[in-house]
Amino acid sequence: MAAAVTQESVLESVPTGLFIGGQWRESASGDRIDVHDPSTGSVLATVADATVEDGRAALDAAVAAQADWARTPPRDRGELLRSAFELISERAEQFALLMTLEMGKTLAESRGEVTYGSEFFRWFSEEAVRIGGRYATAPNGATRLLTTKQPVGPTLMITPWNFPLAMGTRKIGPAIAAGCTMVVKPATQTPLTMLALADLLREVGLPDGVLNVVTTSHTGDVMEPLIRDPRLRKLTFTGSTPVGRTLMEQAAGGILRVSMELGGNAPFLVFEDADVDKAVEGAMLAKMRNMGEACTAANRFYVHASVAEEFTSKLTQRMGALTVGRGTEQGVDVGPLVDEKSRDKVSSLVQDAVGKGARVLVGGEVPSGAGWFYPPTVIADVPPDAEMAKEEIFGPVAPVSTFTDDDEAVRLANDTEYGLVAYLFTRDVSRALLVAEALEYGMVGVNQGIVSNPAAPFGGVKSSGVGREGGFEGIDEYLETKYIGLQL
Repeated sequence: MAAAVTQESVLESVPTGLFIGGQWRESASGDRIDVHDPSTGSVLATVADATVEDGRAALDAAVAAQADWARTPPRDRGELLRSAFELISERAEQFALLMTLEMGKTLAESRGEVTYGSEFFRWFSEEAVRIGGRYATAPNGATRLLTTKQPVGPTLMITPWNFPLAMGTRKIGPAIAAGCTMVVKPATQTPLTMLALADLLREVGLPDGVLNVVTTSHTGDVMEPLIRDPRLRKLTFTGSTPVGRTLMEQAAGGILRVSMELGGNAPFLVFEDADVDKAVEGAMLAKMRNMGEACTAANRFYVHASVAEEFTSKLTQRMGALTVGRGTEQGVDVGPLVDEKSRDKVSSLVQDAVGKGARVLVGGEVPSGAGWFYPPTVIADVPPDAEMAKEEIFGPVAPVSTFTDDDEAVRLANDTEYGLVAYLFTRDVSRALLVAEALEYGMVGVNQGIVSNPAAPFGGVKSSGVGREGGFEGIDEYLETKYIGLQL
């Protein structure tokens, strides 16, 4: 019989050092970082706090391993990913509990992330053997044109705290499949899941130096020298747009390949012919996945005036019925936000909107007691000058406004510098396609509240980033195209 999965057993199983060149080690300084439980504020564990010297050692290891790893047969790379997928699936409950402890989401949410995150390893295990090229005859007939794909090379990956497993597998999977070595810097709030994942990849036989993990509280100091190192060939980052801009400026010196999945300000459009109940169901998914702490979370709800009262009433009822509490507890629907700063930002955005005339229909008050909780909140009559109309909320708050025709809906939806994802609900297929084409977003969900899928390209336009993760397109971000001209 398998041993029970407990907080103690899960935390004891996670290495807490730096993973460099296939070895676990302490930081050069010996310093440690506290990892907190956001539902209580208490310290769960401490992890090594890497220095600039440690970061350089990690890149040294990745560079040293690159040539051999690039020569590894694609089938072997794919089989390693497949083995990792199967082992994550076997240990799903351990990974789920670990994510709940360090990030706060409910166990149901964490289990869903394990399924979603592990699927990137299965998807890219199959893509590893499908890296192709082409052979053609030049128009003059005298030359043969060959193209081949080769790994970009050593890659730096900076991952966020909100999806500790999936944001790692979404980057690591295609890099392994393509033949790239890596240095990964997970978020300081949620490093434990990445450390557990690195140990699992070591266990399934990933060669030393292919994956290196450095945890640090001095991100800028440790990462910038790596970004500016001429041996690094790619940078991929998921996080805020301001940080992404800074990283792209640093990457410009070395002309690095970059993939940036940045901020969002997703509109959620409900047209007059929509199935309102289905739209409310979609709204709950788009808003409350991960407590609203997702770049894909619906941030602005625009509802046709003729159905606004029905939609808002039903959404308010659903949001008000959710149970808030520690993610490990039975019956809890909504966990805490990741830290105090995040909770205070959400509260400030609500207060700003109310001060400018918005009405709180449910929620809207910070609860007393320990932990960084904020209740599911619905706000009506949000004015366009409210901060939450322009900023990413990143919390369980749904601001509802109205529109009167399709052109106004599209104009409101596009009135933002961001362009990651948009959602629309309508029964009219022609309207769905026309509106989807007019929306300035990299992804559009039609009559559905979740668009993320390992088999689909994930990414945005405008200030929401560059590049795509997942789908057939995801592996191309880690490959360079080489043309060979053969004179006959």
